Amino acid sequence: MSAVLVTGSSGFIGQALTARLKDDHEVVCLSRAETPVEGVTTFRGDFTRPDVLSRLDGVPIDTVVHLAAVTGGCLEEDGIRVNVSGTHALLRYLIDRGGCKFVLASSIALIGIQNRLFRPLQVPIPDEHPCLDRDGYGLSKYLMEEVTRYLARQNPELDIVNIRLAAIVRDEVRLDPVSAGDPLRDWALASLSRMYLGDAVECFVRAVESPFKAGLRIMNAVAPTACTHDPVPEVLKAWYGVDADRLDFSHYERPGHERDPVYDIRRIEAEIGFVPQRPTV
Repeated sequence: MSAVLVTGSSGFIGQALTARLKDDHEVVCLSRAETPVEGVTTFRGDFTRPDVLSRLDGVPIDTVVHLAAVTGGCLEEDGIRVNVSGTHALLRYLIDRGGCKFVLASSIALIGIQNRLFRPLQVPIPDEHPCLDRDGYGLSKYLMEEVTRYLARQNPELDIVNIRLAAIVRDEVRLDPVSAGDPLRDWALASLSRMYLGDAVECFVRAVESPFKAGLRIMNAVAPTACTHDPVPEVLKAWYGVDADRLDFSHYERPGHERDPVYDIRRIEAEIGFVPQRPTV
């Protein structure tokens, strides 16, 4: 039986996802630290190293969930080395050994939200909003997605899913919603766009178990509500001033939609049936 490989399985999302998948799948874990989940096959090491990947030789893997990465705030050099070059090496290795389905953790930060100078081109932010990053992390995730585009062109029979994942918080955390009077800070849109761990795990399970579909997909995944006390237009107008005048807020002006997510999440429901269940307010 072919297995599901989870990279970064010792991490926050990785541990929870591995524990969930093991009941219905054979799971192989690859992480720099020990994965404290029983009933799975584990390999310890850095996925960017060829000698570590070679330990997977002979292990039948057809589906991959790639969570391992350096995250927001990383040095530009580390982001390129790990998130781009490392991911390319990992995917190339697995493709050459028969892997056919790849689910990758991209990030809503890709578009540039970590910098307070960022302004979205439209709201709700579409799945393939371009990268306007100034700080390196978003660029590394954008280039990671470009690597998957390249590999999809070479291998049109593959199923490749990039999930632009929200900022994830533990299920027991009570969030403090944003207000229009809060100052504009770095990572401002991330504070509006959270998601609970349980929903994140369900998202990746749905991606793994969804029917095979050849091609490449990029999909936002955030909570079903923006994490805000005030309607989204009020917050963004307070933050962006005159720059907000070019944004079309008509989506949020419909009754009942005032606190809809800042990111458009309709595609991920249509493609893999994932609907986040837990609001952040």
